[in-house]
Amino acid sequence: MRGIGVFEFGGPEVLKIVDLPEVHAGAGEVRIRVHGAAVNPTDTGIRDGSRAAMLANIPPPYIPGMDAAGVIDEVGAGAADRFKVGDAVMAMVIPSGAHGAYRESIVLAADAVAAAPKGASHFEAATLPMNGLTARLSLDQLALQPGQTLAVTGAAGCYGGYVVQLAKAAGLRVIADASSADEQLVRDLGADIVVPRGDNIAATIRGVAPDGVDGLADGAVQNELAVGAVRDGGGFASVRGFKGTGERGIAFHVTMVRDYDHRADLLDQLREQVEAGLVTLRVAASYPPEQAAAAHARLEAGGTRGRCVIAL
Repeated sequence: MRGIGVFEFGGPEVLKIVDLPEVHAGAGEVRIRVHGAAVNPTDTGIRDGSRAAMLANIPPPYIPGMDAAGVIDEVGAGAADRFKVGDAVMAMVIPSGAHGAYRESIVLAADAVAAAPKGASHFEAATLPMNGLTARLSLDQLALQPGQTLAVTGAAGCYGGYVVQLAKAAGLRVIADASSADEQLVRDLGADIVVPRGDNIAATIRGVAPDGVDGLADGAVQNELAVGAVRDGGGFASVRGFKGTGERGIAFHVTMVRDYDHRADLLDQLREQVEAGLVTLRVAASYPPEQAAAAHARLEAGGTRGRCVIAL
């Protein structure tokens, strides 16, 4: 079985096609024949060694990939009540050693797998699990009520775009940032107010929300530059571990999507929202396994709208 991984850390060129042993579904598990694996920043961190600590004492190859979509081709005992061979599905994968989504087949617990949205391609479905669940977790942590105001930085990105759309579906007022080139995209995603992105983002948001916003989801990882946009006692959700200092009674939330592993119920809600037209799946481009390095290079170059997907 083929996979895409690394034996040594480095730039995109270290990604290689590797041979992996066949895997089979055990009790409570399913095996997915993967047809699409989205490329995320976490994947580049596994490849370049910045996440080497999580791989300590695990032998290579290291297979990246947190998003898988494909077709079930094996069902373990106890999982047949939810799935059958031939079902189109999607799943979030927590990589560990050779257990990552960049492989032709992967075995996962059935409670980590959900049906793919009807009418979506495997590539489209692969863009949803990790980023969608991350967005869902940020919003759950902030726990805003309908009518309250949420600010989103990095709104044109995959996580930020999902936050905007899920927030609007929840009845929130959304202020989002964008470059001039992305302004229409962010408006189309549903943002009520679009402000220019930049290092003065806190003052810019305060210009349209003088009392500060009730919560902020920091997809652009602006950290302390964005805190000033939040009202006293509001909430701040970080996707890169920023914890603030507790100033002005602001509640700082670290959004770690691993907390929503095995949450097929939440994935299924996301599927329903896609099918209802509330959430948009965005594929930037697809790449064959032999061009995985090009997919990583494109992501690291910045400006990708939607996700690159590796076709396995």
